[in-house]
Amino acid sequence: MSKIQIASVIGVALALWLLVLLEPILMPFFVSLILAYLGDPITDWLEARGLARRWAVSIVFLLLGIGLVGAMLILVPVLGRQVAQLIEALPAIFNWVQTSVLPEVQALTGVDLSADFDQLRNALMSNWRETGTFAAAFLAQASRSGLALAIWIGNIALIPVVTFYLLLDWDRIKCLLRDMLPRHVEPRATALSRECDDVLSAFLRGQLLVMLSLGVIYAVGLSILGLKFGLLIGVFAGLASIVPYLGVIVGILTAGVVAFFQFGEWTALLGVLVVFGIGQVVESTLLQPLLLGDKIGLHPVAVIFAVLAGGQLFGFIGVLLALPVAAVIMVLLRHLYGRYRRSSLYDRGLAQGEHTP
Repeated sequence: MSKIQIASVIGVALALWLLVLLEPILMPFFVSLILAYLGDPITDWLEARGLARRWAVSIVFLLLGIGLVGAMLILVPVLGRQVAQLIEALPAIFNWVQTSVLPEVQALTGVDLSADFDQLRNALMSNWRETGTFAAAFLAQASRSGLALAIWIGNIALIPVVTFYLLLDWDRIKCLLRDMLPRHVEPRATALSRECDDVLSAFLRGQLLVMLSLGVIYAVGLSILGLKFGLLIGVFAGLASIVPYLGVIVGILTAGVVAFFQFGEWTALLGVLVVFGIGQVVESTLLQPLLLGDKIGLHPVAVIFAVLAGGQLFGFIGVLLALPVAAVIMVLLRHLYGRYRRSSLYDRGLAQGEHTP
């Protein structure tokens, strides 16, 4: 290895070591980085139409704030009520499954699942009780540890400040990083960064908008059907749509069980299928072509592995950075694979000036 390569490896190792050491304070900066990345295209669009950068950033920042506050004011109370209703309905749902579903399963398959279902019910009810007391336990712990609470509030308060300044200087930061690169590396690094930006755009901008749109379609459709917990199921199915087909599968199964339990008829499932069918048609004919285009995203298995690995290695910050980092790694691996296919290591004929058929 050359001295430059050795220095690069040492630099990467030191950067990772610093990330581990500074992990407790990095959350607001990473959240701000993602928000600034999401808001930069709108800021550039406003700037191209004659607005000063600072005014464009202010408008984007105001729109983001209004959107977040409005969503919290509208969704949080409704979702909170539906979660409370779901917790209250769980005992009745469990009794219905035990008295109606399990005997039918045993009659058809000869398998008695009563013991396993009792264990599952006890585990779920125990977890729900713990979840219900989580807020009280958190507030009690926060009151005992005033410094920890102050740090947590400070981190949350830092997010809008850091986001504003990152968004204000986003283009300047990109130019500075590009100018710092060695001249013989800059063209290739710029091309790779553009390819990474395409993948990141498809996932962070396009996929998030697809998830949001599907969540709205599912929630509105199930609510029109009069389904209990329709908003909760729709939001959950929209979030699960980050993995292709997972959202529609989870949504149909969950909404189907609730619909049958609520209305007592199998025909109620037709309405559920229609709602999710409309969502899939809108996604394939409108959302995917308009928001994602022909950009190549990550494989669904890679998405699941990236999120789980990020959470295991770096906690909440790892979950935030899992998909962006995985997308960049995918682009780099694809680039390395292309170089490998063009090398003599893959085809010795290339070293002798021959061409493979």
